[in-house]
Amino acid sequence: MTAEVGATIATGAAAATAEEIKPYKLHVSSKYLDLTSQKLEITRLPHEVSEPKSQDWWEPKSQIEPVIDFWLEQYSWRAQEDLLNDELPQFRTSFTISSSKTPIRTHFVHVRSPHANAIPLLLIPPFPFSNLSFGHLVKPLTDPEDVANNQPFHLVVPSLQGVGFSDAFPNNTPVISTSAEILDSLMKRLSYSYYLVTNASSGAASPAEIDYKLANYLSTQYQGSCLGTHFISPPLAKPKLKEAPVHWAKWRVASLLKAPVLGYSRDDFPALERSSGYARRSKKTKTDPRHGLNQFELREPNTMAYALCDSPTGLLVFVLKSLRLLGAQRDFTPTEMINFTQLAWLPGPEAAMRFWAYCASHPETIPKKTTSSRPRVAVTVFLGDEPKAHDAEKGAPNVEGVSHFYPCPSWANARYEVVSTQRASGKPGFIPLDRPEIITTGVRRLAASILKTDARLRPAPKPAAAPAQQAVVEVAATGEPPVKTPAEPTPALPETEVRRQPRRALSDETAVASDEMLTGKPASPTQPSFPPAQ
Repeated sequence: MTAEVGATIATGAAAATAEEIKPYKLHVSSKYLDLTSQKLEITRLPHEVSEPKSQDWWEPKSQIEPVIDFWLEQYSWRAQEDLLNDELPQFRTSFTISSSKTPIRTHFVHVRSPHANAIPLLLIPPFPFSNLSFGHLVKPLTDPEDVANNQPFHLVVPSLQGVGFSDAFPNNTPVISTSAEILDSLMKRLSYSYYLVTNASSGAASPAEIDYKLANYLSTQYQGSCLGTHFISPPLAKPKLKEAPVHWAKWRVASLLKAPVLGYSRDDFPALERSSGYARRSKKTKTDPRHGLNQFELREPNTMAYALCDSPTGLLVFVLKSLRLLGAQRDFTPTEMINFTQLAWLPGPEAAMRFWAYCASHPETIPKKTTSSRPRVAVTVFLGDEPKAHDAEKGAPNVEGVSHFYPCPSWANARYEVVSTQRASGKPGFIPLDRPEIITTGVRRLAASILKTDARLRPAPKPAAAPAQQAVVEVAATGEPPVKTPAEPTPALPETEVRRQPRRALSDETAVASDEMLTGKPASPTQPSFPPAQ
């Protein structure tokens, strides 16, 4: 059952408090940072036989040991904390859900574009990574250099519940439907009645396909506000005769002819051969064909959570293994590797693992649509071939040993209205860092298609005259200044927010907190209050 959210439950003064949007800044107690250092100092690494190298498993010691030394001797969380607070406008707001007695707080980054033609975009970060790891996407999406040819966006990047600095769901909460409702409510609370959604990484490779499921739920269940969705490498299946006979027939004809007909591309069939070749080998050797983080079929989270909550080194290895499974192509600096780890270690990784396990163990049935219209989507897929010359120069990855899944974009027509497709060479890699242009190009193609036919997404025209100009006109016409209406009373500053307690009994000083908790004063906003969407 979908949880009820926000204003649908709260009323009166309680509603005003629940819907308040508060600026948020990171600040971690020095005692907690000292505890981290102590744990790093007493790290016991497994023994590894240096020669010969194993052909069956990863041997990370040569990579991990130097990073631990760097973490202890050179890395400064305070410097990274200041950078994140200075560069990313962060906020939190609360929602009431039926499974929780207390409001659930959601942390998000919100950057309004300076351009008048900007449209709202909800970017779902790759699970289980923090939204704070992808600040480099902000400027290309909100303030592109060539704004005449590149659609700008008002950007919202949430932290999913239990990830980073968003509160965890209580046990037994349906995580996909409840998260989708919170995200839709968040966009409306920011005065974005209509918006677009995009994944930031491969939907098929995400844990329990969480990235795809969230975007899919928004696209199908919130068509009144989510006007278009950009799927990246979604886990699409071939059309079935009973479910979509017309699209099944088109696929049968195109696949028999292996020709670019009936919506299929010439590139689809070689890509399917590469993908199905992997599937055949997997079937022959009885190997699970899942790839990416889906290779971890996490269904019981607490065993791993106890280990990772107690060991920053263990969590560091888990982060690096996750990047390997996702096919990350670039070499990460020690600071980047530690930042990924710290953003999970400081708030604790256990809630994200429970989110993952619940989604894997309790697939949710999507309610039947109440409208006959199909969701409008853009689909990005990867051909799995050698990168083209111009893509290779940009760093397009061709990751060895990473399994590849290719869904024909036309397969999506059985369930969606596909308005744009993007076929990229190579394999996905870790898209937001390896190939961020995949995200920007895909979502701009989606926006261009939607804007052609849907006026709701077009920015409202500017008023004929600003208030100051209107005052000048009135003085000129009457010779007297206009009568001033009483000013709205200044709202009271928000009360000090109480940060949730850590899950193990350390002390109040070892909790991750906002500066509101530490000083007793509200945080200084890093961005003006939210005006209505233009």
